[in-house]
Amino acid sequence: MHYLLVVRGLIQRVERAGVTVRGETVGRIGPGLLVFVGVTQSDDEAASRQMAEKLWHLRVFEDDDGKMNRSVADGSGDLLLISQFTLYGDTRKGRRPSWLAAAAPERAEPLIDAVVGHLRKLGAHVETGVFRARMQIELVNDSPMTLLVETGSPAS
Repeated sequence: MHYLLVVRGLIQRVERAGVTVRGETVGRIGPGLLVFVGVTQSDDEAASRQMAEKLWHLRVFEDDDGKMNRSVADGSGDLLLISQFTLYGDTRKGRRPSWLAAAAPERAEPLIDAVVGHLRKLGAHVETGVFRARMQIELVNDSPMTLLVETGSPAS
């Protein structure tokens, strides 16, 4: 089956992470997931909901036996979401990335907000950066554990 890729998230399990804008801390978490989220032009509200569900239930935290069987839904951590259009940068040709696949800011911002909103409805503690701002992100990886998550729906 062919899948049309939609919301994309680069996830890092962290001991702690924070984001500052112009020297002011705007988001900070302890143990949990730092998630860089990018959306493409074909994304919609359903894709945002699907990404939120994936992040909520993704089992990347260790249980008492050292197996990755726990998720944010199990109370294993908080989330720091950072909007990241560069996840859709295409570097296959030339030396400068192409951003054609990334959604325009006017389309992307409400979809990023929707991911955050869905996560909060599920019960997650979510911190965020500031959309379109130049941000400085600090993190201490736990492990390190880094995953690329792409939600998808069957292509027409």
